[in-house]
Amino acid sequence: MPLKACITGGIACGKSLLSFYLRELGVAVIDADDVAHEFLPDPAERRRIAREVFADPAKRKALEAELHPKIFAAIQAFHDRHRGQPAVAVIPLLFELGRERDYDFVCTVAATPEEQIKRLMSTRGYTREEALARIDAQLPVAEKAAKSDMVIRNSGSKADLAQAARTLAERLGALI
Repeated sequence: MPLKACITGGIACGKSLLSFYLRELGVAVIDADDVAHEFLPDPAERRRIAREVFADPAKRKALEAELHPKIFAAIQAFHDRHRGQPAVAVIPLLFELGRERDYDFVCTVAATPEEQIKRLMSTRGYTREEALARIDAQLPVAEKAAKSDMVIRNSGSKADLAQAARTLAERLGALI
């Protein structure tokens, strides 16, 4: 059975930047959020839907019930294509969905809640309340970290995160 590796973490913890660095190192990466965007390609429509589903848990559950099977099918196909190679799926809601059992190795990218709020406000233009709503919709990062095989604390520089990506890539290479 091939090694299946996953990166998870909270919103605005640095999963996307870590993924960028991993790709530069030759690791194949698929991001569940990017797959979801294939099903909802219009950014304005995604923002409208996000406002609705974060305000109404029933709507959020219905959207997830529709999208998650499609997303996980695409991720499984990715793993099948990259069998025996360094390849990682980025799944922000891995633990919330109970999908951690699908993976042999889980790495959590962690940041403090204040760092997450600051990043969401500065990079995505969210208000503090919008940022908190998105953070609160996920399992706390500390809980994800406690359940993971590896934790990358993204509180330093981009160079620090790039080095963490090299460490992760080496570890994945050694595990495969």
